[in-house]
Amino acid sequence: MIPKYVMIRATHRSGLPDRKQHKGDPMRDAIIVGGGIAGMSAAWRLRHSDIIALEAGNRIGGRLRSERRGKYWLNWGGHVFGGEGSYADKLLKEVGVDALDLPGSFSALSFKGKTLNGGNVNLYPFKLPLSWGTRWEIVKAGLKVMKAVKAYGRVNKPRKGEDYRVRQQRIYDFMADKTFAEFTGPLSPDADAFFRPTVSRSSGDPEEISAGAGVGYFLLVWDKGAGLARNIVGGAATLPQAIGDKLGDKLKMGAEVLQVVQHNDHVEVTWRQDGKEHTEKARYCVMTTPATITHRVTKGLDPVVYDALGKIKYGHYVSAAFLTNETGRHAWDDVYAYCTPQRSFNIAFNMSNLVRSMEGGERAPGSSFMVFSPATLARNLINLPDEKVLEIYRKDLEEVFPGFGNIVVEQSVQKFHDGLAYCFPGRNKVQPMLMRAPNRIYLAGDYLGSWYTETAIQTGLLAGEDINSKLYTDKLLPDNGFSY
Repeated sequence: MIPKYVMIRATHRSGLPDRKQHKGDPMRDAIIVGGGIAGMSAAWRLRHSDIIALEAGNRIGGRLRSERRGKYWLNWGGHVFGGEGSYADKLLKEVGVDALDLPGSFSALSFKGKTLNGGNVNLYPFKLPLSWGTRWEIVKAGLKVMKAVKAYGRVNKPRKGEDYRVRQQRIYDFMADKTFAEFTGPLSPDADAFFRPTVSRSSGDPEEISAGAGVGYFLLVWDKGAGLARNIVGGAATLPQAIGDKLGDKLKMGAEVLQVVQHNDHVEVTWRQDGKEHTEKARYCVMTTPATITHRVTKGLDPVVYDALGKIKYGHYVSAAFLTNETGRHAWDDVYAYCTPQRSFNIAFNMSNLVRSMEGGERAPGSSFMVFSPATLARNLINLPDEKVLEIYRKDLEEVFPGFGNIVVEQSVQKFHDGLAYCFPGRNKVQPMLMRAPNRIYLAGDYLGSWYTETAIQTGLLAGEDINSKLYTDKLLPDNGFSY
């Protein structure tokens, strides 16, 4: 049982008292590996302890990458966050970063030379130049998907007092034994185009993604209240950057982790920075790198957990950001996402949609767009020069938005080889191993669940909270030699 004075300290300032390594104390409290949003979430929760956070690159945020351009922001990665009551909401409020609900449509479609937005999406096939045979295919498959989405909504709904891990396992178990392509059955190219862009957003194709995961994406698109529907004011990277600024010298950039070894009573981390190798010991470690990297650099993990990490599958994605200088109102102003089947990208995001909603008066010149190519689309682009990728993108954007090429003032490509971990048939069987109680090494990251940015933030915060609890019980007792 924890003494009462320790319990009081545990609630003081909503975190641990600031503590530096004392002379004769050879170990840090914790080392966080990875500077993405999972790593920054863990570091935020552990910020009052003796920690360091190691990021191999020259920026933090990982797959949250955005840059401000005046009132707009360019974006290349994750961009939507959970609403009221989510872990993202909790973190945003603690850090002091604003996020707002997205006002624009998620269901706009540009296909076969026509753009549709609004009304019943079930009627879209009858508003496009398609054969009656193709329309019938879409209707039959669509009815199956609609029925499955309703069932998924019941499975996805949290239950009072339920541990998040139980809910997540239930979601993974839903329609887990077949791919989405097997669920819908064979489709002609035009019918397939109605479903593929939504399903492949997680960097896997319908032939790779489990049926349940594919169905879950349709719930997110059709029902904003089902999950992720907020943008951070100023861009997604504002959140990790704000945390990084508050960490100060506890954050080490350009620090490539070479090996993490778990021992019974500590973890030993070796990294390279500025050509020099460093090794430090810590009581705990939070591994927030992609599962592929965590699997490669960690030693001494529970063999079952280590084996599970090796089974996680990632797909590529390529994205590009465009800044424009158009004046006056445009058709895209009230739209957040355009689905764009059979193009080099499968979705175009109006990243200035939130700005439009905050103007209140005359529309300012310009906009910001992001296009996104996952799975097979990414494999077709990822090894091409950036200039060629932009040329391909600009051609398609010109067809979706005539005259677009004349208003672009800035453009840039980002390529992610380990873009996102996708849910494959049988992924549900891997989850219990990844959820095993940790010893000294904690796992955190979006690959541990199905809510993307929300999963990354959730697992990072929870790892930090659990380590904080252990630090109190292990180290803040009267006989440990520390004073505050």
